[in-house]
Amino acid sequence: MAPSVPRTRAAAALRMKQITLDNQGRTIRRLRAQLATEIRGLATMKKELGDTQVALEASHKVIAGLTEIGLSMSKKIEKMKVKKQLARANHVECHQKFQARIHEAEDSMQAQHLLIEALVD
Repeated sequence: MAPSVPRTRAAAALRMKQITLDNQGRTIRRLRAQLATEIRGLATMKKELGDTQVALEASHKVIAGLTEIGLSMSKKIEKMKVKKQLARANHVECHQKFQARIHEAEDSMQAQHLLIEALVD
C-alpha cells in the first residue's frame, strides 16, 4: 500500500497542475477576447473622432471670415485633437496592459508545463 501513495499524490498534483493550466488557458482566451473588443471599440471611436475633426475643419473653412466664430471652431478642433490623442494613448496603454497580462499567463503556463514535464519524468 505504501508504494501507491506517492503515485496517487503525484497524480493528484499533476491533475491540479492541469486544472491550473486549463484555467489559465481560459483566462488567456477571455483576455484576448476583451482585447479584441477594446480594439474594435477604440477603432470606432478613432473613426468617429476623425470624422468629427474633418467636419469641424470643413466648417472652419466656411466661416474663416468671421473672427469670433473662427476662434470658437479652432478651440473645438484643438479639443478634438486632444481627445484623439487621449484615445490613441488609451488604446496603446490598454493594448500594452492586455499584452502584459497575456504574456504573464503564457509564461506561467510554460513554467507549469515544464514543472509537469519534470514531475512526469
